[in-house]
Amino acid sequence: MQHELITDATLVSNYIKGDERAIEILINRHKQRVYSFIYSKVFDRDVAEDIFQDTFIKVIKTLKLGKYNEEGKFLPWVMRISHNLVIDFFRKNNRMPKFSNTGDFNIFSVLSDSSLDAEKSIIKNQVEKDVRRVIEELPDDQKEVLIMRMYNDMSFKEISEKTGVSINTALGRMRYALINMRKIIDKHNIVLTN
Repeated sequence: MQHELITDATLVSNYIKGDERAIEILINRHKQRVYSFIYSKVFDRDVAEDIFQDTFIKVIKTLKLGKYNEEGKFLPWVMRISHNLVIDFFRKNNRMPKFSNTGDFNIFSVLSDSSLDAEKSIIKNQVEKDVRRVIEELPDDQKEVLIMRMYNDMSFKEISEKTGVSINTALGRMRYALINMRKIIDKHNIVLTN
């Protein structure tokens, strides 16, 4: 029987029964999806690789201990594990603010607008407390837009409605906020790790 035709559930059950090859097939089957998800959060190949390895170590341990719930789908379960490990990574590195309004706050959500792609490197992998310090130095109108976008995950349409300015003005303020952050980071010699 070809590997593609074997369901995840069958492979999981075969692995639990002692078929070591089954876990290899499962890892290869979902590798791209899980790794891409992790990388999209941490923007660092080495870190993504580590978290990816840790995810499957945890998967293997849980399966070996017989604690896997068959009713759950395998991939969403693996994604949840990797998501939790990403959050742990940010917490350990003090790079994640403790906001109660969302469980999976993502510092990079600010960069999800395609118009801001060029500025990705500004905030990428920046230590959270440095980012906060830098934000404090921004002019109020730029700081307001940045915080609404980054911490409240508001769309530019929502920001425009809340602040009473056009979407273009809100986008412009965001762009200037990022440019100014770059200058402040340079001024303070804050190291941006790649």
